[in-house]
Amino acid sequence: MIDPKKIEQLARQVHESMPKGIREFGDDVEKRIRQTLQSQLTRLDLVNREEFDVQTQVLLRTREKLSALEQRIAELESRGTATTPASASVSAPVTAPAAAPVTAPAESAKKEDL
Repeated sequence: MIDPKKIEQLARQVHESMPKGIREFGDDVEKRIRQTLQSQLTRLDLVNREEFDVQTQVLLRTREKLSALEQRIAELESRGTATTPASASVSAPVTAPAAAPVTAPAESAKKEDL
């Protein structure tokens, strides 16, 4: 495997061996590329690593709380159905008795006239 320090040293030697004009041109291009990249990256909706890690921890805590609440709800529901079996019949819908058909007033008036 190639040692990264040797690659860096070789790149520095190549850079120093270049004529001054080309070296300055290369530095200028590098600066412009950095500026362009920075301006484009700031336009994106990105977060830094620290903020990402903080939000990850918040999400983990939220998931733990949600899991605990779901478990507690399940326990309460199981206790509620075990202690009150009659509650199932109470919650059944109540139906009203069938009502006699209502006739329209015009129809009842006609029947009286006859």
